[in-house]
Amino acid sequence: MSSLEPQDQPSGPLVVTPRPSLTYRLVSAVLVFPLFRLLFRGRTLGNERVPMQGPVVVVANHGSHLDPPLLGHALGRPVAFMAKAELFGIPLLGPLIRACGAYPVKRGASDREAIRTATARLEDGWAIGVFLDGTRQQDGRVNHPMPGAALLSARSGAPLLPVAIINSHRALGTGQSWPRLVPIQLRIGEPIPAPASRRKPDLESTSIELQRRINALLDQG
Repeated sequence: MSSLEPQDQPSGPLVVTPRPSLTYRLVSAVLVFPLFRLLFRGRTLGNERVPMQGPVVVVANHGSHLDPPLLGHALGRPVAFMAKAELFGIPLLGPLIRACGAYPVKRGASDREAIRTATARLEDGWAIGVFLDGTRQQDGRVNHPMPGAALLSARSGAPLLPVAIINSHRALGTGQSWPRLVPIQLRIGEPIPAPASRRKPDLESTSIELQRRINALLDQG
C-alpha cells in the first residue's frame, strides 16, 4: 500500500481545521505536556508527517488510559475522541472535554450512529483518534485490528495516520492503580490513503496494513 504524503491529500476544496480552543491550549500547557515531557520523559518522533490541515484519521495502539490525552495533545493539532454522552453533563468535566475536541455518543448507540457522528467531525476538518483494537491491550500492541478506522477513512476520504505509543502499557496499563515512571514515546508513521471502497475486503486489508505499520513502529530500536 503506497504512502500518502501530507502535501498529496485528495484534490478539491481544502477543509480548514478548527483552531484549538483556549481551554485546549491551557490543558496542553498546564497538564498534559508537563506530565508527558517531565514525569514520563516523553518524546514525539515524526511530527513532520502529520497533515496539519483537513481531516485525518489518527490510528494508534492502546495500552493505557494515558493514551487519549497524550495522542490528543502531542501531534501539533487537536485530535478528537468519542466519549460517553453522560460525561458532557458533568460540571467542569463536560465543558473541559468538549473544548478539547471530544464528541458525545449516547449509551447504547449503534456502531452506525457512532460512525456517522465521527464522519461529521471529519467533514468539519477535525483529526479523529481511533484505537485500532478498540480496547486496551496488556502488551500494548495491535493484536485484533477492528475495521472502524478504515471505514471512517473510506466514508470521508481522509487519510489514515498510524501512530505507535511506546510504553504507556507499562506506565499505567490494565490492572495498575499507580503509574510507573517509564519513558513514553510517540512514533508517527507515514500517512496512507483511504481504502478503495467500503467493501469488507478493502477495509480488512487496510486494517491489517495499519496493524503491520503500527507494530513495526513499536519494534523500532
